[in-house]
Amino acid sequence: MRPMRTLPLLVVLCLASSAHAQVFKCVDADGRITYTNDRNLARGCQPLAGDQSVSSVPAPRPATTPSPASSSPSFPRVTPDTQRARDDTRRQVLQRELETEEQALAAARQALEDEEKRDVPEERNVRRTQDGRSYSSVNTAKTDERLKPFRDKVEMHQRNLEALRKELSGLR
Repeated sequence: MRPMRTLPLLVVLCLASSAHAQVFKCVDADGRITYTNDRNLARGCQPLAGDQSVSSVPAPRPATTPSPASSSPSFPRVTPDTQRARDDTRRQVLQRELETEEQALAAARQALEDEEKRDVPEERNVRRTQDGRSYSSVNTAKTDERLKPFRDKVEMHQRNLEALRKELSGLR
């Protein structure tokens, strides 16, 4: 083998042996076990044997306890009748908003339809043929630009209606 090919091989082998790290098992005063490969954090910890298999298992989640405010007897509670009244009021408000939004959507659609029917001379391309006849065509880019705000308004009202219907369907 040539020396140029063996040099990179030797470098890789040397680096691979230095990549091995010692793992330490640490037990704190409360009995919790942690593992580390940082020698500075491992003071007073036991080194693990290098021939052990490695397994990664997530730590168990701590048991959740109710917050002190919710378990306190002085924490304000809402009676079922009060909550039902609040839900009814919310439903009525959402229903009114839905009706208003439906009317706004109908008006936006009508405005778009009226604007689509409108003939704007600036959007026409008039061309003359060699024999003197003329013909016109619509410049769709200009028409689309003029209609974009109207289309956007219709889409906005449609999204609002979808959101209101979803909100209403989620009520109890």
